[in-house]
Amino acid sequence: MRVHLGGDHAAHELQRNLVAWLAEQGHDVVDHGPVDYDAQDDYPVFVLRAAQAVAEDPGSLGVVLGGSGNGEQMAANKVAGIRAALAYTPQIAQLSREHNDARVVSLGSRFVSVEEAGEIVRVFLQTPFSGETRHQRRIDMLTAYEADGTLPPLP
Repeated sequence: MRVHLGGDHAAHELQRNLVAWLAEQGHDVVDHGPVDYDAQDDYPVFVLRAAQAVAEDPGSLGVVLGGSGNGEQMAANKVAGIRAALAYTPQIAQLSREHNDARVVSLGSRFVSVEEAGEIVRVFLQTPFSGETRHQRRIDMLTAYEADGTLPPLP
């Protein structure tokens, strides 16, 4: 599977580890940076590129990383067609794929170890969307709102 990654200085070491680990697992890794450590870099520069690449690359998934993962998740969710989930456990990563068909997972390097991050990413990449009607209905509501601002009807 092709996996796009983007992050910032706070997650630089974790990103370098994940890039190598994903390649060892046989994935086609596209590293959108940063490649070199720069304490003044800005996560949108790299995260938006990774998320946009996922949106334009059917069948691919993405991993974005920062200190908390919050800003990176918010940035990725600005890209049309992307649903990014902040995950601190494998179970959250699993649910984000099964229920929300998330295409990007966001990790906070200050809150997960290299081993935990690897397990979260492994589960995220291996879990398919369930396709259940109730989940697809909710995704369709979000997609309609994203497209033209259509609010879902009140019950």
